Amino acid sequence: MKTEAFTKTYGNRKVLDFPGAVLERGKIYGVIGANGSGKSTFARVLAGVLPADLPGNKLEPGLSVGYMPQKNYAFRMSVRANILLGGKDRPRAEQLMERLRISNLADKRADRLSGGETARMALARLMMGCFDLVILDEPTAAMDMESSSLAEALIMDYCRETNCALILVTHSLQQARRTADEVMFFHAGRLLEQGAKAKLLDSPDKPETKRFLEFYA
Repeated sequence: MKTEAFTKTYGNRKVLDFPGAVLERGKIYGVIGANGSGKSTFARVLAGVLPADLPGNKLEPGLSVGYMPQKNYAFRMSVRANILLGGKDRPRAEQLMERLRISNLADKRADRLSGGETARMALARLMMGCFDLVILDEPTAAMDMESSSLAEALIMDYCRETNCALILVTHSLQQARRTADEVMFFHAGRLLEQGAKAKLLDSPDKPETKRFLEFYA
């Protein structure tokens, strides 16, 4: 699937200049870069929740897109009911809760969860659906190490099972190395380098990428 080039400007300041990309189904794209590099803006524009400058973000017609933002919303109902908002397959909901180890929270009011619990619930809710493109913006940032590991395994399985293209914005180089097939490096609002995970993380071409990897290693 293709996305055309787009930009995002606030006032007179251009915060994102994306050249467009071809995203392959069945692949996970790890998006890395320093704070303020444009990662989350890219995710929000591509997901359609933030308008791009004209001509705007253009995906192929008819594609379904699933999006998990950094800040997840919990409706004032049970965890199970929140997850079932993503789809009515109750056995699937129970399976997802079990995999993310939140089955014990199924009847608890979701707006009383911790940040990490809310993130696991939101991930389960999203993965009730089947999408062509899935965009996850720092999905495990609020999770502890064990929960992050469970979430990563679920994310990888979901991508294989649904054959979607999956974009994973992450602040963790280790997470990108564990989960991604390709890595996209953003710098100063631009996609500066993209390539196979091993190539980009171990021997990048751009000096900016090298400096970033050395600093965050």
